[in-house]
Amino acid sequence: MYYRPDYWKTRLEEVDEVMKTVRKGTVKVVAKSAGGRDVYLVEYGEKQDFNRTANYSSSMGAGNKKHYANKTGKKPVVMLIAAEHGDELEGTVAILNMIQMIETGKDFKNETVPFLRDCIDGCRLLLMPLANPDGRSHMHIDTFNRVPHEEFLHYAQGRWHDGTLCGYPMCKQIHPIKDHVSFLGGYFNDDGVNLVHDDFFGKMAAETQAIFDVAIDEAPDLTIHIHGASCKNELDCASYSPRFVNELVQELKVRITEEADKFNLPTLCNAMKEENFNPPRTFNIMSALHHACGTVSMVYECNQGVLLPEGSELQEWQAMLTCDEILAELYILFEQTIRFAHELRGEGRL
Repeated sequence: MYYRPDYWKTRLEEVDEVMKTVRKGTVKVVAKSAGGRDVYLVEYGEKQDFNRTANYSSSMGAGNKKHYANKTGKKPVVMLIAAEHGDELEGTVAILNMIQMIETGKDFKNETVPFLRDCIDGCRLLLMPLANPDGRSHMHIDTFNRVPHEEFLHYAQGRWHDGTLCGYPMCKQIHPIKDHVSFLGGYFNDDGVNLVHDDFFGKMAAETQAIFDVAIDEAPDLTIHIHGASCKNELDCASYSPRFVNELVQELKVRITEEADKFNLPTLCNAMKEENFNPPRTFNIMSALHHACGTVSMVYECNQGVLLPEGSELQEWQAMLTCDEILAELYILFEQTIRFAHELRGEGRL
């Protein structure tokens, strides 16, 4: 087993244990996975009545989002979703540590971030620490930090029947992938469904449906889908979102970069290129969630500290972070996102 710090909690039983400690908030099982595992939602802050008279699409057809969610004078709503790919567990670590901090005053490192510790006093916070528990069950290690790249690919996307690595993006050529692999990677639930590319206009997996049900009911202002990307950090907008939404993501990106710089942590790369505001790319879960509930939906690709082969072009992205640095980066992401939601709500920009 690879070394992991004591605070690096990602195992299914550890998620269950943390859920039992929640007292200041509410824990709900919002779905059973394809493999029969619990998908949890932790709610902090009072649920608000938005006086809904229409769904989001109809309200925008009427020219006013307030018919779907009248948020005048309301507290901001922030949703954080971790491990839609069940091998990308850095967000799980950070959310569980933040829950511990909110509940006890300190995280599992016995440290605190005062703003995050007290953030539930002024907002509605929706935390999904492990959206794909099936994918996590396919993993037999607890972290990719300093794990060789080939082993990372094995656990992430699995292997075809001939023993070759499925890899990225080839693992998306067959969906569901279950019957075509000898090893089902953490990307997928037990049915071989990649939640990020589920059938959003048909019958979705229970895990995906739960994400949409929560978001449609709660109308979050900002939603972060926390993913992992071996060795880079990046905050990116969703494809096919309105330009003003993607411009807000760019604003948040600048804030996070500036804060990370203060701690000598890697930045989130440069400003988005013009074509990234309306890119001809896939319509995935980040995109679909915006159109379901109007949330500013974005993806955070977290550095996982993967050990890259010598001479790999991936080494040009960023250096490997340590587990401590990864958690610090995610705390910055959480704090700046919640602060930004407060500002946007106060300025009436959402």
